[in-house]
Amino acid sequence: MCTSVFQIGQTDGAHVIARTMDWPRLGARPVFCPRNFEWSSVYDAQKYVTKYALIGSGGAHDQEIDVSDGVNEFGLAVQKLTFTNGSDLVEEPGINKVHLAPFELSFYLLSNFRSVQEIVDHIEDIELMADKTSLKKYGHSELHFAACDRTGRSIVIEPVTSPIEIIENPLGILTNSNHFDRQIDRLAKYLDFTPAFKTHTVPLNTPRVTTGNVSGKAIPPGSYSPGSRFIRAAYLKERIDLPKTEVEAVDNCWHILDAVNVPKSQAHQPTYSVYRAAVCCESLNYYYQPYHAKSIVRIQLTDQLIRNNQLRFFDVPDETRFVDL
Repeated sequence: MCTSVFQIGQTDGAHVIARTMDWPRLGARPVFCPRNFEWSSVYDAQKYVTKYALIGSGGAHDQEIDVSDGVNEFGLAVQKLTFTNGSDLVEEPGINKVHLAPFELSFYLLSNFRSVQEIVDHIEDIELMADKTSLKKYGHSELHFAACDRTGRSIVIEPVTSPIEIIENPLGILTNSNHFDRQIDRLAKYLDFTPAFKTHTVPLNTPRVTTGNVSGKAIPPGSYSPGSRFIRAAYLKERIDLPKTEVEAVDNCWHILDAVNVPKSQAHQPTYSVYRAAVCCESLNYYYQPYHAKSIVRIQLTDQLIRNNQLRFFDVPDETRFVDL
């Protein structure tokens, strides 16, 4: 289970997308992947070569890098989130298609496309495969994806149909439930949407899609279910002061995610928020904070790093430290 939130700096135009990674253990750390990195899909061992450098969180996985979230050198940001009972994976490979295991899509998009529009233009070329005919069994991997770029366009990518469905997401919130439109409909109990949102005519970079009127509306629920987290994150995102800069946008994201950050509670649930992360599409900064750490690591995808041709993982201590005064 995970939560994604999008913020826009009103002065500097920074587009920041952040997320919690909810998982039973911390298995991803910051990683830089260069251009021309060769990897193989676990589905059919097909070899691919990355076009663009990227930075994000991930881990080595067979002959590839399993990237959970990140940003590439052109400012395209992608996140993958678990997807409750939603995926309709392809069983028989189509002709002239790119065939991927579901968890490979975020890495493929970041390493091959420059923008959300390029994803939209090429999504029909991609099939997310069940493991019926795969070389290696990986189970029924249920995921959906959030993406944004420097234009301010925010989308949800859901493998609920073939071709994969693209949903515009001016609200900028995503959790784990299927039927995204149904999640939006439920928000009407808590928030009052603008006419532009209701008619699907929200201009890009609109920071809020509700009127601010909550008179007579219900109070958001407090549980950690996907539906409750969606409502709570959206409610706070629509009411928090608008950020002026990238730094304020990241700060906003962290405060919103505080309300949906799942504490470690092994007696009651297997997953917890093992890390939080954010990227800025303009500065190419990657922000990362594991569960026990109380400070945030920032790594920038600089020109110097982009010119590097070596895969690099960054070690970030997952421990609590204090500053003594």
